[in-house]
Amino acid sequence: MLLAVFLISIAVLLFCIIKLKLNAFVALMVCAYGTGLLALATYAGGAAPEGFASIADVVATVTNNFGSTLGSIGIVTGLGVMLGMFMYESGGIDSIVDKVLKAVGPKRSQYAVSVAGFITGIPVFGDVVYIMFAPMLRVLSKKTKYSMTAYGCAIAVATTCTFALVLPTAPPLAVAAAMDINVGIFFFYALIAAFVGMFFGGIVWGGFINKRDQKLGKTWDFSDLDDQAETTQGDGRPKMGAMMAMSILLVPIVLILIGSFSAFFLPADSQLLQVLSFLGDKNVAMTIGVLYGAFISRKYLPRSITDIMAAGADKVGLILLITGAGGAYGGVLKACGIATVITDGLQGFHMPILLMCFVIAQVLRIATGSTTVALTTTAAIVSTAAATAGVSPILCAIAVCAGGIGLSLPNDSGFWAISRFFHLTEVDTLRGWSLGGFVAGVSILIFACLLSLCQGFLPGLV
Repeated sequence: MLLAVFLISIAVLLFCIIKLKLNAFVALMVCAYGTGLLALATYAGGAAPEGFASIADVVATVTNNFGSTLGSIGIVTGLGVMLGMFMYESGGIDSIVDKVLKAVGPKRSQYAVSVAGFITGIPVFGDVVYIMFAPMLRVLSKKTKYSMTAYGCAIAVATTCTFALVLPTAPPLAVAAAMDINVGIFFFYALIAAFVGMFFGGIVWGGFINKRDQKLGKTWDFSDLDDQAETTQGDGRPKMGAMMAMSILLVPIVLILIGSFSAFFLPADSQLLQVLSFLGDKNVAMTIGVLYGAFISRKYLPRSITDIMAAGADKVGLILLITGAGGAYGGVLKACGIATVITDGLQGFHMPILLMCFVIAQVLRIATGSTTVALTTTAAIVSTAAATAGVSPILCAIAVCAGGIGLSLPNDSGFWAISRFFHLTEVDTLRGWSLGGFVAGVSILIFACLLSLCQGFLPGLV
């Protein structure tokens, strides 16, 4: 019954948003409450999961998960929008775009976008990458006529591949610990696997999307950029240089990088480590980035810093509501026990170990809307089987991580972050991000299967 509730819930949500054109925030909240009540009804007279035994628990689950989602990304979202506006209104994004086009050419700009997402996705939380790069990519799309969906696919898939596979991000660390594997060897093969996923899911699939969009003559709405351009042109002000504008982007990234890696080089009780960890917190780093951006861009701005910050705060409201509602909906699916039912059902099938690792993680990814939850849960489930299956546990871990990428549905708050920051419709987000991530995950699974054929002589896989 719970599986039927899940399938009905997803179908209704997609129908409301895509067919009925219902506001995404309202649709998500209706489905969150509706799914919770339906799931609760299936437990009538039975043992419900702890914390999900009454209508009051359904309400509390929605409220708590809405709040926790906003607590994790709310600050950085608001600051990121302000940072992007400083870069745009100072003319800095135009300067960066001109440099990119001159360096790689319009036809190869997606390579630069993917590599940028791949590198920054290792130390930087995914939503932060989207927030910081979205204004630049939208200007790039406007200038090159390259598909905005393809650009969103390129950077989102690349970022998620590194988040799911490359240490020291949390999900692969948790997988490595649960499966008791050598972290160094895992890092080496997982890094290559993440690159494979980025190439096929971000660049190849993104290129396919672009060709199809060009053939169909698809266009995107850049009217907000045109409106902003009216306030930034014709007043005789110079544009900020590309390197100066890039420094606004790099300040928070570098701070987060330092905060992430300093623990590997400094003693745990070091005062310096505490300071660097504080500065490297994503909220602190973005706050410093906004202050730095405001300071160096002030002479290039057509209006006051206060006005730009206020305009940024106005823009972020609906984004936060939709993202929080996505987190609330995903939280209901986790709390009502749907993930457990799906996992138990899959374990009854007899399939190759690498495929089983991938499928369980992928289904949990769909059901819960969380890469981290999918990977940590799957690693705990398959760890014993992986140790005795005759396939390297390193490759099993990579297959688990591959399953946590892609097929992101509207129960994933990241789905809405990508949709809103890149100004993509829900259908375009499904085409670019959801399917692009799935292509990346399958590509990584195939790569792991190929490595398993050679594990007898590849170092570390014996």
